[in-house]
Amino acid sequence: MVTVIGIDPGYARCGFGVIEPRGQDWISVAHGVITTSQEIQHADRLLEIASDLRSIIEKHNPSILVIEELFFAKSTTTALKVAEVRGVVIVEARRAGLEIVEVKPNEVKMALTGYGKADKRQMQEMVKTVFGFSTIPQPDDAADALAIAWCGACKAKFK
Repeated sequence: MVTVIGIDPGYARCGFGVIEPRGQDWISVAHGVITTSQEIQHADRLLEIASDLRSIIEKHNPSILVIEELFFAKSTTTALKVAEVRGVVIVEARRAGLEIVEVKPNEVKMALTGYGKADKRQMQEMVKTVFGFSTIPQPDDAADALAIAWCGACKAKFK
């Protein structure tokens, strides 16, 4: 069985979603966020993300990691910090021997809603529907990570 982990990279909250195929559908095995405190140095935040991600990978034993490409950011500083998180995630994935699939934000939106410019609410509603949740997964970063995992799994045609 293929297990896929999706990552919505961020340094304050890094969303993750772990999914597996069940019949013709995908189910959510786990989802949540890795949070770091703004009170610690950025390097320590990166170390914490790496450590927590390593634990999640060890617990769920995925074979594929899907990560969202950095598309835009409100500031250069934010973009650089998120890019560093992406680097940490990719290194941890490779260290664990995972295949890496990268997806663009509009690609995720198109795959999930059929519209490449879908808004946040549309995306969340579709994540709720696709995975059979009674409510929208919280926080938003976790829902985004599930969408990323699903898109990557569909893109890679793993089923």
